[in-house]
Amino acid sequence: MQQAEFLKIVTPFQDKLYRLAKRLLVSREEAEDATQEILLKLWSKSKKMGTYNNVEAFAMTMTKNFCLDRLKSRQASNLKLVHSNYRENDSSLQKKIEANDSVSWVQKIMEELPEQQKMVLQLRDIEAYDYDEISEMLEMKPTAVRVALSRARKSVREKLIQKHNYGIG
Repeated sequence: MQQAEFLKIVTPFQDKLYRLAKRLLVSREEAEDATQEILLKLWSKSKKMGTYNNVEAFAMTMTKNFCLDRLKSRQASNLKLVHSNYRENDSSLQKKIEANDSVSWVQKIMEELPEQQKMVLQLRDIEAYDYDEISEMLEMKPTAVRVALSRARKSVREKLIQKHNYGIG
């Protein structure tokens, strides 16, 4: 496989790999390293790439496994939360501050979720994968994906309601 063919295949989902790595590893630098590592591994498997049913799902699974291995090998508490994916151009400063605060709270709440719920929420609500794709990537039954997603959303919702009703707690 030529480099141009490889890039044509992986470029459409490269950002998704990064976002999943970012969600799991938190640190921008760690996520960039992980994404590069996965792309290198994919390149080394480029001769077999035609045999995969879904290269994107395969790459997302590789990313998930790589990041989880990375987290196991290091102290996850050493990684810092330093990102915000939220930008709005024409709202007032107050609205921007409130929105960033809400996004930060959702991010913090997501970080506290169990790994499986965190990944399912990331893949479904942020990356917009369907249940079957998530099921394949995470090697879970579709019903288990739905249950994990439901529990993750419920946890996030309850903690946000608690924060808004009772203040920072």
